[in-house]
Amino acid sequence: MGFRRVLIANRGEIALRILRTLRTRGSEVCIVHAAEDRLSRAVHLSDSAVEIHGPTPVAAYLDIEQIVQVAVDLDVDAVHPGYGFLSENPTFAERLNEEGISFIGPSPEVLRVLGDKIEARRLMGEAGLPTASGSSEPIDDEDAAFELASSIGFPVIVKAAAGGGGIGMQVVQNPDEFKDAVRSCTSRAASAFGDGRVFVEKFIERGQHIEFQVLCDGTNAIHFGERFCSIQRRHQKVLEEGPWLNEEERSRIGDSVCRGAESVGYSGLATFEFLRGADGSFAFLEVNPRVQVEHTVTEMITGVDLVELGIQVAEGSALPMSQEDVSITGHAIQLRINAEDPNTFHPSPGKVWDWTMPSGPGVRVDTHAHPGYEMPEAFDSLLGKLIIHGSDRDHAIRRTRSALDEIEISGVRTLLPLHRRILAEPDFLEGDVTIHYLEEHPDLLQS
Repeated sequence: MGFRRVLIANRGEIALRILRTLRTRGSEVCIVHAAEDRLSRAVHLSDSAVEIHGPTPVAAYLDIEQIVQVAVDLDVDAVHPGYGFLSENPTFAERLNEEGISFIGPSPEVLRVLGDKIEARRLMGEAGLPTASGSSEPIDDEDAAFELASSIGFPVIVKAAAGGGGIGMQVVQNPDEFKDAVRSCTSRAASAFGDGRVFVEKFIERGQHIEFQVLCDGTNAIHFGERFCSIQRRHQKVLEEGPWLNEEERSRIGDSVCRGAESVGYSGLATFEFLRGADGSFAFLEVNPRVQVEHTVTEMITGVDLVELGIQVAEGSALPMSQEDVSITGHAIQLRINAEDPNTFHPSPGKVWDWTMPSGPGVRVDTHAHPGYEMPEAFDSLLGKLIIHGSDRDHAIRRTRSALDEIEISGVRTLLPLHRRILAEPDFLEGDVTIHYLEEHPDLLQS
């Protein structure tokens, strides 16, 4: 039996995306919202909406006890956390379970294990996933860590064991910088996450960021192929596309991520992230135990509703399909429409006056924005996502350019001018893209 009533503990475009799937499934939809989101589309369309409060708008969405109490008061069967906020918080999942409410995602135990990058790296290595050379334990002795880094060979990267977003992470090009980098990363990680543990890995130069979409029911896993996510600023993705790999690579890495998910008893949607070196080698980075912003790319090339599949598994269903049922057709590109200066990436909050989006074959727009929408300063700058499907990469690029020509936005600055420049840039067109793409093409960040 499916969930009767579900609470969405999120906001913006992902809240609306989840609401649509829940409505299609016949579930009653509830949502929590900060005061700044009271007029949002997801709040308007929900069956029940409860305002939550905190010292800051973001803090309201991070208040575990307040949100759990709302879930109890509304008598919901489950809570969908979306991405960000509490989506990877094991305490939140635990508290819901204590109240007899399902958390749409993996168990608290799995969240804890995968939230520790050192432990996740160890477990995935044992499951057969390729990993970069590096430490198997947190750095507690600078001299021993320096010896390890020297044996690996510089450059290396120092990483925080907890958190994300590039915080507590630093590339070290030569031995003279190593110990200072360890101290700096330790301090930043402790300040940001309350956990100062760091570790060291071989830095993969000219790496490409590739991630695999996985669904697991606690026992069996399948994958839906890969996404290419190398165009980033401040370790945050700007443009994603897929597929990217050849059939041999997809099968080999896909089999390994399924083994990894099964080895920890994972339940729900997960994204396994890798760096691919110039020599074709892969190195595991981390598991994101939730729906991703860029899940839409995979939906466009496979024709499945990933959000629905994640909900089905949370309801206790076994995998509704086999690996043989998954097929990839064509190519998809996603552009993030962030309210940011396209040259500096500074946020551009304010009122959206015009908001005209494209349509037509192979065109999808996921957004919570509309004419008159007030883009809050307090939250992430994502206004929406343009997702395009074509018969192949060239066709998808041409269709994306055409769709961009239809867009009209006024009132806030967005990344659309940057996207237009990227889609015309020769290295992008040739697929010669690494995680340093924007740094290597500074002309793209000039108006």
